[in-house]
Amino acid sequence: MSSSASKALWIQRAIRLLSKLSLPAAQRLGRCIGYLLWWSQSGPARVTLTNLELCFPHLQTREKNQLAKSSLLHTGMVAAEIGAVWEWPAEKVLSLVKEVEGEELIKSAEAAGKGLVLLAPHLGNWEVAGLFFAARYKMAALYQPPKIEELDGYMRHVRERNGSELVPANKRGVMRLFHILRDGGVIGILPDQDPDRSGGEFAPFYGIQTNTIKLVSKLVERTEARVLCVCAERLPDSQGFRLVVQEADPAIYEEELLTSVTALNRTVENMVNRFPEQYQWEYKRFKRRPEGQRGFYD
Repeated sequence: MSSSASKALWIQRAIRLLSKLSLPAAQRLGRCIGYLLWWSQSGPARVTLTNLELCFPHLQTREKNQLAKSSLLHTGMVAAEIGAVWEWPAEKVLSLVKEVEGEELIKSAEAAGKGLVLLAPHLGNWEVAGLFFAARYKMAALYQPPKIEELDGYMRHVRERNGSELVPANKRGVMRLFHILRDGGVIGILPDQDPDRSGGEFAPFYGIQTNTIKLVSKLVERTEARVLCVCAERLPDSQGFRLVVQEADPAIYEEELLTSVTALNRTVENMVNRFPEQYQWEYKRFKRRPEGQRGFYD
């Protein structure tokens, strides 16, 4: 067995072991992971502080430290919840969703008879949000295969078990998204990843020039699809999750690319600002810089 296959096997075993935990137990474990990352001043802790210093320069040091610590606790919980989200029966996972805010926006979009783009930032537990919408709508999601190839089949299985179609992040996959939207379908996209040079446009995100996906703007321009932003907010005391649906910034429908991409970032900001401690600030969102500008994570 190759080293990558062996690693994939151990990861699957670890996820299945996590699935034996109740949600409260998984979240306690996740908080322990987050505490360890914070108190050891690990790489993720340093990246988190860097991002918060860039995005919230008005905060005092104590406030930034508290927000960084909370973010790491929630990131730890995302990791520990993966066993439940991927291995529990879909109905059991969906029972964790205790309320839905903004569901009327989904119904309004359906009534319009146009396609629908759901933006799901790395906020709360995005896997829960994806499963929730896949259970209710014929939905496709843009999919980036894992670096460990042997995990691909497993990840596709758990994410497609409720009827979601995973579309590869390549030219053929993008064409498939256009067809789905033109047929009035629903697609899900993570809007806050760092695309490659050809797929990105620099636009402000919390005032920082940030390499931002252009695909959403192009899909909207060519299909007249509607855009909503969604997330699964983690409720306190292991109560479960609240699904939150918000309108996108209206400028996302503008033909001018930079205007539209900037509105996409504002859409994400508006959602993140509701519960910033649940955003994955540990991600190097500003890694790619405009030509001639130094990196923030050096």
